[in-house]
Amino acid sequence: MDLAVLEIFRAVAQEKSVTRAAQLLDRVQSNVTTRIKQLEEELGAALFLREGKRMLLTAEGKRFLSYADKLLSLAEEAKQSLHPGQPHGTLRIGAMESTAATRLPKPLAAFHAHWPEVSLAITTGTSEDLIDAVRDRRLDCALVADPAALPSCSFAHTVKEENLDWIRLYTEQLMLVLPAHHEPVSAPEKIKVRTLAGFGQGCTYREIAEDWFAGATTTPDQKLRVLPVNSYHAILACVASGSCVGIVPQSVLDLRSEPLRLQAVPLMEVDTLLVTRAGFRTPAFEEFLRTLQTS
Repeated sequence: MDLAVLEIFRAVAQEKSVTRAAQLLDRVQSNVTTRIKQLEEELGAALFLREGKRMLLTAEGKRFLSYADKLLSLAEEAKQSLHPGQPHGTLRIGAMESTAATRLPKPLAAFHAHWPEVSLAITTGTSEDLIDAVRDRRLDCALVADPAALPSCSFAHTVKEENLDWIRLYTEQLMLVLPAHHEPVSAPEKIKVRTLAGFGQGCTYREIAEDWFAGATTTPDQKLRVLPVNSYHAILACVASGSCVGIVPQSVLDLRSEPLRLQAVPLMEVDTLLVTRAGFRTPAFEEFLRTLQTS
């Protein structure tokens, strides 16, 4: 078992296809198939379920993937540590969708202009998922909403974990967005629309919205319902239709080139944090952090 075969295994796991993994790695398809079979024989376990051309991880494969991620991440970190002051290799960055759209384009462009030899891999997700990915070495760093902004947040404890470091970067003004025809509101019980369009579990902004609505005095049939969506475009479309309310950073609203048929009411401010594993300081990361702080 070597790093090359771990990279092949991870590529097949991510792509769920030998063909796509071979294209990604610029390898012959038969070589990828052979290396996977050899790895399974060496480990004495089936790592994939073959469903036609689809390759799905078995329970053993999922466990092994977590170790492969850690080994490959540590190897990359070790190589970069030998050349301080010379950013190179890959930097895997996670971000909330709102941050990726509003905060990252300028610094990413500046970083690439200065360090084109660094490969940047960008992943979006909810704050909780991104924190888990950093902890599990699937990401090197991630920009997330401060879970401590809501003490009752289901993952607020993560900011106290000793194996994670946090750096405050931005402050976002969260806006409660309502249908255009809705009467003015001053408290959650004034909201007539009782469906929240929001991201899945693990989104700090969604938990803030649910906590705010929980303060209303309602009857059982008036309790908040959540409609899971996967983009701010979808949230705003649902609100504009008159069927939902939503929580959206002002920075996202500022991106719109056309007026929106909705109302926006300030709710609260939440910091955006850059989270890394404790002690993670590769040259590529140091330059990325400097770029974020100066762009």
